[in-house]
Amino acid sequence: MSVRTLQRTPLALAILFAFAPAVHAQTDSTRLKTDPDSVPTVVVSASTLGVLEDDMITPVTSLSGGALVRARESTIGETLANQPGITSSHFGAGASRPVIRGMDGPRVKILSDGAEVQDASTISPDHAVGFEPVLAEPIEVLRGPSAPAYGGGPPCSVVWRRDGGLAVGHVETVPHLLALPVTAGPDGTRIAVEGETARTLAPGAVLETPETFIAAHRGDCFGPLRAYGRVMAERGLAPGKPNDECFEPNWCAWGYERMFTVDQMVATLPKVRELGIKWAVLDDGWQTAEGDWYLHPEKFPRGDADMKALVQKIRAEGLKPKLWIAPLAVDPGTDLLRHHTDMLLLDANGAVQDVTWWNAFYLCPAYPETLERTKALVRKIFGEWGWSGLKIDGQHLNGVAPCYNPAHKHARPEESVEQLQNFWKEIYDTALAIDPDAVIELCPCGTSYAFHNMIGQNQSVASDPLSSWQIRLKGKVLKAVGGPDFAYSGDHVELSTGGDDFASTVGIGAIPFTKFTWPVDPKPKDSFLLTPEREVVWRKWFDLYRAKMLSRGDYRGDLYDIGFDRPEAHAVAKDGRMHYCFYADRHDGEVELRGLPAGEHRVTDLWSGRTLGTVSARQPKLRAKFERFLFVEAAPAGGAA
Repeated sequence: MSVRTLQRTPLALAILFAFAPAVHAQTDSTRLKTDPDSVPTVVVSASTLGVLEDDMITPVTSLSGGALVRARESTIGETLANQPGITSSHFGAGASRPVIRGMDGPRVKILSDGAEVQDASTISPDHAVGFEPVLAEPIEVLRGPSAPAYGGGPPCSVVWRRDGGLAVGHVETVPHLLALPVTAGPDGTRIAVEGETARTLAPGAVLETPETFIAAHRGDCFGPLRAYGRVMAERGLAPGKPNDECFEPNWCAWGYERMFTVDQMVATLPKVRELGIKWAVLDDGWQTAEGDWYLHPEKFPRGDADMKALVQKIRAEGLKPKLWIAPLAVDPGTDLLRHHTDMLLLDANGAVQDVTWWNAFYLCPAYPETLERTKALVRKIFGEWGWSGLKIDGQHLNGVAPCYNPAHKHARPEESVEQLQNFWKEIYDTALAIDPDAVIELCPCGTSYAFHNMIGQNQSVASDPLSSWQIRLKGKVLKAVGGPDFAYSGDHVELSTGGDDFASTVGIGAIPFTKFTWPVDPKPKDSFLLTPEREVVWRKWFDLYRAKMLSRGDYRGDLYDIGFDRPEAHAVAKDGRMHYCFYADRHDGEVELRGLPAGEHRVTDLWSGRTLGTVSARQPKLRAKFERFLFVEAAPAGGAA
């Protein structure tokens, strides 16, 4: 496998190397040259960093000794704030929690000697963490795929500085059980592609490692991820092509949560239509349980007839209906689990694999019965009930463990891992065979996207973001690997910072989603009621989205570095104009409009409607003062308004 260290030298060129080395069985680092029949069997395994298999997939930041003494501050958040991928929340002196890759609050657990630190800081940012960093030795941060244990994202790791970066990954057309660890140290940052599965080589046998690459690049992660997406597309692995319906805004009934009533959803539809939203989504709670997928008798007492009636009411409002499902999960106590234990994914000890958040068990995607039952459900949803889209949801979508269920007769346990992408593609093809304009959304709750599964979707979302920064970062990553016509949504705007940050979606060329309740919200706490004041904001953003449709534009992720440029900036080219959105808590100074064509361009603040001045490719800077965001359009000075 390969390891590269990021040194303190400029990198001037972007390079992409793909290779599939043949590794021969060796002893004492010398290739075997004797008669193969006289040579004993050799077991070959490798770990570049010399760590155990369980540790290898755990990206760890560890502070101890002198490094901890130098970094130590008065709070745990400030102590870790300078570590890669970690920032700190700020709410006055003494109140600071670590924010890891945009996740904060209850999504970042703080443990002391294995026990969770109990305090109010997870629910209220003005409370201090009940933990004293002066007494800690060491401080370890666990994150990445082994923390949620539900698979990784694109098999490509990227690290960069202002003057250059490196990326490594694999370009196999099926997923592999590999790790891409990133290790930061005082001498640089190490990235690698590693596998810990031992292989037994007979005399003269050859071990072929997965086809991997290394890329040197300028800028942030966008360039190497775009190159990775192009390479995979050339190999026949690309996300499903979006149709026009994929770019339409969505409203989801999840604002009412699982205890929704059909009457509540139907009563909200006129307001959904009035705001110019085109999709109405029925989320979790319509079914009795995952796995059985029976209609809930209290919500649909007449069964199929009531479900069809709901679809007709949605269509009568001029909306398109989308339905939530969570395939590959089966709940305890279901008929499916009672009568079809043969569908379960089992580990080497014969135990079930838990889907922890859902309190469910995994089904094996490589078992034909699992696939056929799921395809039958999809045919019922589209062909009988009349739905036009699917929201496929769950943090378990990204990856599965090797399956040892003897009923499946797998040639290798890893077949479950490698055939997961085919499972999603079959679901996708089944839906589009019934409705060619179907929208198939994959939403791997709170986790990153596994690239190989994206062949089974034509719409992506920020998948339960915990901050606006996550929405923008995921947008940049997914638009890079997905290509210029990729359909991406920032997910429900209520999940953004402040619950109303449409700018972090519309400003990067993403599709706005919402889950407001109206005309009443049955939940006095955690209400998503669309008040008259909020309706003014919602209406203005949906109108602006429709007027510009930047989701159909060319996202220019190459122009700004999301790690170093301040204020953070994103750009979209569309209809001969450049559109920019800048983000900062507060900014008073210059902003630079990069990528302008030749000539002068008039700059308009799209939110306020004010003209801000004139810029050109030679003089692209202007002075601006804003809070939260500045959303502008640069149009040729002699062109139409």
